[in-house]
Amino acid sequence: MNIILLSGGSGKRLWPLSNDIRSKQFIKIFKNKAGQYESMLQRMYGSIKRIDSEANVTVATSRMQVPSIKNQIGNDVSISVEPCRRDTFPAVVLACAYLKYVCNVDDDESVIVCPVDPYVGDEYFVALKKLDGLVKEDRANLMLMGMEPTYPSAKYGYIMTKTRDDVSDVLSFKEKPDEKTAAEYIERGALWNGGIFAFRLGYMMKKAHEEITFDDYADLYQKYDTLKKISFDYAVAEKEPSIAVMRFSGEWKDLGTWNTLTEAMEENTVGDVMLADNCENVHVINNLGMPIFLMGIKNEVVSACPDGIIVSDKVQSSYIKPYIDKIDKEIRVADKHWGNFLILDSDDMGTTIKLSMKAGESISYHSHELRDEVWIFVSGTGRTVVDGITQRVHTGEVVTIQAGCRHSLEAITDLYVIEIQLGKDVHAEDIKRYSDE
Repeated sequence: MNIILLSGGSGKRLWPLSNDIRSKQFIKIFKNKAGQYESMLQRMYGSIKRIDSEANVTVATSRMQVPSIKNQIGNDVSISVEPCRRDTFPAVVLACAYLKYVCNVDDDESVIVCPVDPYVGDEYFVALKKLDGLVKEDRANLMLMGMEPTYPSAKYGYIMTKTRDDVSDVLSFKEKPDEKTAAEYIERGALWNGGIFAFRLGYMMKKAHEEITFDDYADLYQKYDTLKKISFDYAVAEKEPSIAVMRFSGEWKDLGTWNTLTEAMEENTVGDVMLADNCENVHVINNLGMPIFLMGIKNEVVSACPDGIIVSDKVQSSYIKPYIDKIDKEIRVADKHWGNFLILDSDDMGTTIKLSMKAGESISYHSHELRDEVWIFVSGTGRTVVDGITQRVHTGEVVTIQAGCRHSLEAITDLYVIEIQLGKDVHAEDIKRYSDE
């Protein structure tokens, strides 16, 4: 079973925990069976592997999300990287070309495409295997999985079906309606369109070549920024005569707002939080290194992290995006493939950062033209390379790197470092990498 997980979007409705780099699928608020917090991405990826250990999972995403993906599910994960955003049809085509030309997947094999960020139970992954089987049985050229509506929602598109059978041919697609129209659709047996579809790889490559001229994955990647922005529904689904849908009535939630996210939280609090007895229906996520105490609060969501704090009525939290669009602040915390960083302080003269590195991971060999750096090793053991000279470093040691010096850092054990960047023009773009060294 080949699965493409679509991982995109900035998730600004879940600010401050999500932003352009750290989207909602990377927020760790769900407890796994071991009692550890995990993200939507980790939950989805782990569940697929648990149901089908042989499943070939590829994450289709933007370049900015790659470090977070590798941080959470490992460096060996298969990733199809979009050079720029071009909507779901180009993203699916690029991922399919990656499967065919890079992973050598046969044209006759089935492929399932689904979003990375819904909240689902194990029955969802069992249903994916059933969908895979329907493709192999040639039930239709394009198979969908539609969600049984639980209420007349204006947030989703609808799939109109010929019958109410478990598997039905598709009559048409409807755009997001008002609630009255949605209720009429549901009376006629319509399903929510959850963006889950499946096909044989050869089918999708044929569709791709009908719309785009390209030779292989590398050629498609090079011309990706010239492709037309168009959704998969418009480019393929609404034009396909041989299309069917499988009904799904299990747990499925789109956690796109604080209100819906808190509904899926197993606990009311995450982090160092204390609620007085007179608090009602309150959810708090605290990623700061200091306690939060609430009294007399009802129907509220509170979220605090180094990038900001939100205190909102749960219903009103759905309307946060226009306000967050006005915030133009430097992102202070982010995941990297080697661990994560947290900006502790920043002013006109420099920036102080805490680096947390995982054992066995490395920061690439690079240099900066406009700043000096000082590394203070707080705990752990590592190895530095500065202008070709290798040095083993331990807790309490200090390494100074002058502007222009090539340098890298490897964590032999888990490593914690305070990095001080000194200069009047310190910014993220001041970096030159030397991958060949």
